[in-house]
Amino acid sequence: MDSFMDFYFEEVFAHIERDGLNERYKRRELVEYFHSVIAGCAKGQNQSDNETCKAFVSSAVRFHNRCKSANGDVCLMGKYHNLLYIAMKLAFDWSLQDNGMVGALLDELYACEGTFERIFLGAIFGTSAPYFLAGWKSDFSDKEENIHALVFFLDHATNASLEFNDGSKKYRFIDVPLESCGKASPVRVVIQMGASEILMILLRFGAQFTSDHVSSNPVECILDRLKEYNRKYPYELVACLKLALRAVPSLSLTVDKPALKHLNLPDDYNYQRKIALERYGEILEDHLLPSSRCGLKPVELKHLCRCQIRQMLWQNFELPFGIQKLPLPISLKKYLDLFDD
Repeated sequence: MDSFMDFYFEEVFAHIERDGLNERYKRRELVEYFHSVIAGCAKGQNQSDNETCKAFVSSAVRFHNRCKSANGDVCLMGKYHNLLYIAMKLAFDWSLQDNGMVGALLDELYACEGTFERIFLGAIFGTSAPYFLAGWKSDFSDKEENIHALVFFLDHATNASLEFNDGSKKYRFIDVPLESCGKASPVRVVIQMGASEILMILLRFGAQFTSDHVSSNPVECILDRLKEYNRKYPYELVACLKLALRAVPSLSLTVDKPALKHLNLPDDYNYQRKIALERYGEILEDHLLPSSRCGLKPVELKHLCRCQIRQMLWQNFELPFGIQKLPLPISLKKYLDLFDD
């Protein structure tokens, strides 16, 4: 495979126009071509499909890095960068089982773009919307395949313990801001969309609620949106709220203390209780927001234990699959994995 790829880059890839892979159908044609190459090389060299696919992805990453280094460590973009997305699609199609190799591919993508929106946006919005948001079309065939691809790369990024630096901040793959969405975190965008299915995936893998450049709490955003519906709450938004409340110990509401200074309240005053009652009284009355999660009552010990265990698993890159390793009954495992209240 290495010899074939060297020949391909020298004799074929060099003659492709710089923007020759910008169109999705052209990338798909090349993906189909390399499908045949991988299958043929695996059979001809008596190697597994996994090893042959790994060799292709490795060759693509090395070639991209070599071209970037020759250009002053600046990506040439165009076909040189789109080669990484062809490698990304092939890694998914062949279910490449090599955390290090997939991690190297993700590292190379992040070094050029500083975002993974071409993996996330298709799963959140479907295959067409990313074109209007960011000017490109998803390399995966439909929303279902986009979601499967997201889980595939989430799994590898977690197993490879990947973290990405953005100035003084450090992100995990699941929390890297989406450039085309105002640098909001994936979990915030999903909440804004009311996409409870995707939110469940992100929360199970340990998505953080305070990882983007927006100051307000994403859970608070759900509550503010629910107020707009005059107690005729949409199902998807309610589902997002319930899932979010499973993943946080309690809801920390935004308190504008200077605005309340004239009340001369004591230093230990329960601001959370006041804000919850005044701002979200109807939602509390309708039992969508448990009083134990917003300062009105103590948080349940069982829920606090869940959050603490999940935090320890997250720190060790063990969410969500590390839950199955714990010596616990199936019912508690489902509880820890956010399937049950």
